[in-house]
Amino acid sequence: MQVRKMSINFKTINKLAIPATIAGIAEPLLSITDTAIVGNIPVDGLESLAAAGIVGSFLSMLIWILGQTRSAISAIISQYLGAGKLDEVKTLPAQAIFLNITLSIIILLSTIFIVEEIFKLLNASGKILQYCISYYSIRVWGFPLTLFVFAVMGIFRGLQNTFWPMMIAIVGAVMNVVLDFIMVYGIDGFIEPMYLEGAAWASLISQGIMSVMAFILLVTKTDISLKLKFPLHHELGRLVIMSLNLFVRALALNTALILAVREATALGDQFIGAHTIAINIWLFSAFFIDGYGAAGNIMGGRLLGAKDYNGLWSLAKKIIMYGAMVSLVLVALGFLFYYPIGRLFSNETVVLETFYSIFFIVVLGLPMNTLAFVFDGLFKGLGEMKYLRNVLLSATFLGFVPTLFIGKYLGWGFYGIWIAFTVWMVIRGGALVVKFRRKFRPLLQNM
Repeated sequence: MQVRKMSINFKTINKLAIPATIAGIAEPLLSITDTAIVGNIPVDGLESLAAAGIVGSFLSMLIWILGQTRSAISAIISQYLGAGKLDEVKTLPAQAIFLNITLSIIILLSTIFIVEEIFKLLNASGKILQYCISYYSIRVWGFPLTLFVFAVMGIFRGLQNTFWPMMIAIVGAVMNVVLDFIMVYGIDGFIEPMYLEGAAWASLISQGIMSVMAFILLVTKTDISLKLKFPLHHELGRLVIMSLNLFVRALALNTALILAVREATALGDQFIGAHTIAINIWLFSAFFIDGYGAAGNIMGGRLLGAKDYNGLWSLAKKIIMYGAMVSLVLVALGFLFYYPIGRLFSNETVVLETFYSIFFIVVLGLPMNTLAFVFDGLFKGLGEMKYLRNVLLSATFLGFVPTLFIGKYLGWGFYGIWIAFTVWMVIRGGALVVKFRRKFRPLLQNM
């Protein structure tokens, strides 16, 4: 009854979307900070930038594959909240987090023994390969910490709270920026410059601070316990299935991202440097837009739990409209600051010229990205993980991969990589819109 009375308006949506946007950009902001600072290192700046891009892409793949438990936890908690049965699901988060962290440690330990082979597969060689190995050997230890933070953020989202995730993200981002400057460039007379390794340590320490803060807030601000209790919750099976579907989806997503890195690396050092800048801006804008996807995730699950389909339809229309407005502002800013944006990340002329040649594709694709990211978040809240999996598999292997290699065959070079990204997002956004209309429009009732 309470959920049916919930207002679906600008205020209620943005109360969740704005903090979610700030929280969502934490990870890409960490990567962007590293990219900007590393790109301006006075010694081997180009090689350091390339290494940070390659390692960042690989770590993002690991994080987003196992980090999908966040969406599953959020969906289940919000649906139980909407149905007025929250007490029945309080033991689930601890079991899910324990399972997730255990898997992350196993993967972490398995990769550190073959790290050189991993980056050779991504076409890293010579000095770039050595930088990749040293950078990864430090940053990888933040992997389980990030997954823990993601899971806690998922719990807060399920409880319709995006304020505390925002605070965790802000603290982590500020600490990373401060530590980056201190540890990369050093402090004259106090700390020697550590260059690329300093950026890795800055990220690791920031992730540690965020995880401690997440733990304290979860214990003090919610009734959710992290004490592992048995027997296993009956929803753990559904959570695992949802997470596995998102796991496969993330594999498909990261296949596209890693193939793009591999092809850019094969084109030459200036191309992987330019691609590192472009993909970080792309990810930053994606998470900026994704704030409305997060609002859809949070409110959509609750409305579904209450069987309020009219409210769900109204929510979808409004979050798309608000997300589109944000994307158009980003498009305008992208063109207005076209050249200054590039200079934030690198002082290498050859890298900047390469980046500027494709940046317009990144900027023009933002409205279509909005459609994909907003509906993606909404579908996660609705528990439609299987369909999200199938959409990503289709978009990647029937859209992105063929376009990428056709472009390579036709000699499109760096343009081909970003044209493939555009095709990828068109398929993703279109498929989700069609599915939502077909499934929920027939369930609408005349008010």
